[in-house]
Amino acid sequence: MPSRRHFLASSLALAASPAVCSAAAPEKPGFFTEAAREIPLVEDCDVIVCGGGPAGIAAAWSAARAGARVRLFELQGSLGGIWTSGLLTYIFDFDKCETAWEIIHRLDALHARRCASTKDFVYEPEYMRFICEEMMLEAGVKFTLQCPVTAVYRDASGRNIETIVTESKSGRQAWRAPVFIDATGDGDLAALAGCGFEMGATPEGYGQPATLNALIVVRDSKALAKYISNDPEMWGPGGHGDSFRAFLAVLQSIGIQPSYFNPTLFKVHENLLLMMVNHEYKLLVNDAQAISDATVRARREIIQMAAALDKLGGPWEGIRVAATAEQIGHRDGRRIHGRYTITREDVAAGAKFEDGVTTSRFGIDIHAIDFEKNKTETIGHGAFKPFQIPLRALEAKDADNLFLAGRCISGDFIAHASYRVTGSAVAMGEAVGKAAAERVKK
Repeated sequence: MPSRRHFLASSLALAASPAVCSAAAPEKPGFFTEAAREIPLVEDCDVIVCGGGPAGIAAAWSAARAGARVRLFELQGSLGGIWTSGLLTYIFDFDKCETAWEIIHRLDALHARRCASTKDFVYEPEYMRFICEEMMLEAGVKFTLQCPVTAVYRDASGRNIETIVTESKSGRQAWRAPVFIDATGDGDLAALAGCGFEMGATPEGYGQPATLNALIVVRDSKALAKYISNDPEMWGPGGHGDSFRAFLAVLQSIGIQPSYFNPTLFKVHENLLLMMVNHEYKLLVNDAQAISDATVRARREIIQMAAALDKLGGPWEGIRVAATAEQIGHRDGRRIHGRYTITREDVAAGAKFEDGVTTSRFGIDIHAIDFEKNKTETIGHGAFKPFQIPLRALEAKDADNLFLAGRCISGDFIAHASYRVTGSAVAMGEAVGKAAAERVKK
């Protein structure tokens, strides 16, 4: 029998807790009408960055260093995005902005980077996670993890984003700032704001496949050197091409047809390797159930492949999966309409612009759109010269105070296949961070 004291304590706790909304009657079958409610509103910053991946980290860091008060919201449980939650472990086209060099110096200080090149290299994800957090703390960026944006509201003019709403363990909260940056990768903020976008290369929106990366531990990486793309260097003689072909031959010899025909191993540290072996085809970034199903399929493929290699024995004996990524890695997503759209013609001509903010030096890299194409042309290429990315492509066409950074910027499918890598994402993030801080001052 509960005591009177217990009853009073419970009653007081209920009275102090946030009110629970009463269910409203559906307006029509298959729909639910949510009742209006008041939620806390915070207006304590100049720039709000949504997405704490490579582009978002650079945007927040550069905006804060330029004097802006910055808030950063990240969907996952750590900063770094695809670098950390996605276990990417390798970086292409990197050393071309201040943020990139800061990260390189910090990785080297922690002995957490492989390869002599500062342009293309392999890093240790856990140290990258730490570096991203420390950079934000030192710059004075206020960041919240596990906090996705769920709604966006415009001002009376309809041209500016005024308020965003997040949903977290703290409940629904509203936030306002003069300037916003979409660094979500998939263009979630811009889409919620009603901005126009393109997606994929087909009428359905299908584009390049997604991949779930994994970290594996082997007994002796030296015995597997011929299969490891960056042992000793990623693009040297006997590098990536010979390595993945040798690895594919091993898999096929034991009856495994991987969903990705360029199966790749990178040495991360000693006997810790990255294993990138799967593709999930025709996966839309705005289909939560399909993403969940694809993640489960990809993880199953990784575990079964590792078990088969262990059974093969020899240098593969004892292989163990140490971790699979928290998030599947999307190569394709929304390409938000900007004030300029980078095109295939720009890429082929090596275009330059008066407002160019960085140069994409990574060639056209289009992973096969389905499994059958994967068998004959796993990765397609096209005419390419290093080209500049203009600031106008990082400014949303449909919202005057919204910048874009990362693979959600304004470009066509072919151009996107070059600038989508994280080296360009960081350079774009740094550019819009500085531009956002300048916009606030004006």
